[in-house]
Amino acid sequence: MEINRPEVVAEVTQCFLDYEKALTVNDVPALTEAFWSSPEVSRFGIADRQAGAAALAAWRAAQPPLPPGRRLFETVVTTFGADLATVTTLFDYPGQAARPGRQSQTWVRLPEGWRIVHAHVSHET
Repeated sequence: MEINRPEVVAEVTQCFLDYEKALTVNDVPALTEAFWSSPEVSRFGIADRQAGAAALAAWRAAQPPLPPGRRLFETVVTTFGADLATVTTLFDYPGQAARPGRQSQTWVRLPEGWRIVHAHVSHET
């Protein structure tokens, strides 16, 4: 298995950047489409969790937009072969407390394209 094949890293990086853009402009259809449409998809949030595509879509539709100025740093994309990847990043917002947020995603290439099959968001303690 090849780890970090450049063309696969580039594909997943673009998918992650597209997801991040959708997140910052609150593009709910794009955010929903980025996740695997399956009862097995999961997302753990800071004060919430979703199990299954229907629960995740409902939660996403009810969320307000993010505060402006979200900044990512220490983003790492790691790919395993041609069809599996993880993305980890830290994030913060201007004027908020010094503890950054943490975000991790597991991406899988499915017949419909790259999709997030699991995500976790938390804050550093």
